Amino acid sequence: MITVAIAEDHQALIDGMLSYLEYEEDIQIVGHANDGESLLKIVRRKQPKVVICDIRMPKMDGIVATNHIKKEFPHINILAFTMYDQDRAVQQMLDAGATGYILKNSPLKVVLEAIYALSEHKTYYDAKLNIGQISKNSSESILSRREKEILALIAQRKTSKEIAELLFISKSTIDTHRKNMIQKLQLQGANELLGYAIEQKYAF
Repeated sequence: MITVAIAEDHQALIDGMLSYLEYEEDIQIVGHANDGESLLKIVRRKQPKVVICDIRMPKMDGIVATNHIKKEFPHINILAFTMYDQDRAVQQMLDAGATGYILKNSPLKVVLEAIYALSEHKTYYDAKLNIGQISKNSSESILSRREKEILALIAQRKTSKEIAELLFISKSTIDTHRKNMIQKLQLQGANELLGYAIEQKYAF
């Protein structure tokens, strides 16, 4: 049985997937959520084989949620399900640990194909994506996975204290990461780092 959890901030899309997948005998939906924090609770409780995760969600976005899931449960396979086809959005999810990426305007049969592929620990990417070039760009990134995770939270205007609490590390560690990112990106301080984070987030 392929157990699946779904996180999507539009309930109508969740309902559509539930209706489509309920007839698949090999698939069981073990939970669904409208935000990243609720998704984490479901994953910790149910440990599904596949997680379908939107990128832009309230409370905790899909990039941060994916980072958390892959650190706690490396065996869980994550499928990004989003409207964002920009290279940077794809790159951020791949860096976070997703092994599949499909667009919301794809037919539901694509969702089904992706679930089966990820359940066998294969990758699955939307045909509209130039995944080869995106993966190449990703490997050349100058920021570490942890730095990208923190940058995504900075883009949400969270303070070092708030980020530290979310990631279960010290505030001083967050401050060190901020300084390192400013140096790597050749920025002029915290305000420029915030501006960069907001500009780069999901590439919009």
